[in-house]
Amino acid sequence: MHPSGLLIGLGAFLIIGLLHPVVIKAEYHLGTGVWWVFLVTGLSALTGSVFAANALLSALLGVTGFSLLWSIREVFEQAERVRKGWFPANPKRAEKNEPNP
Repeated sequence: MHPSGLLIGLGAFLIIGLLHPVVIKAEYHLGTGVWWVFLVTGLSALTGSVFAANALLSALLGVTGFSLLWSIREVFEQAERVRKGWFPANPKRAEKNEPNP
């Protein structure tokens, strides 16, 4: 038996599931300017996956890295969802939340 596949699948499920609210909160509090944090951490995780000695750790770091890179797109899409009124805008950033004419 090789439980590695199940563990990687579970890890991917949890990583993606955890990043979804992180993207929403990051856009709410910091705006789209936070995209570079996802870039740096994603590239760091991918680099770590290349150098990890353990195959399971390498796979989970790879999933994390690519999920973080995908989150860059999601931050900008989240801003669009806020603009459309599908998610609440941060009132502390009201000047940036004005709808475009």
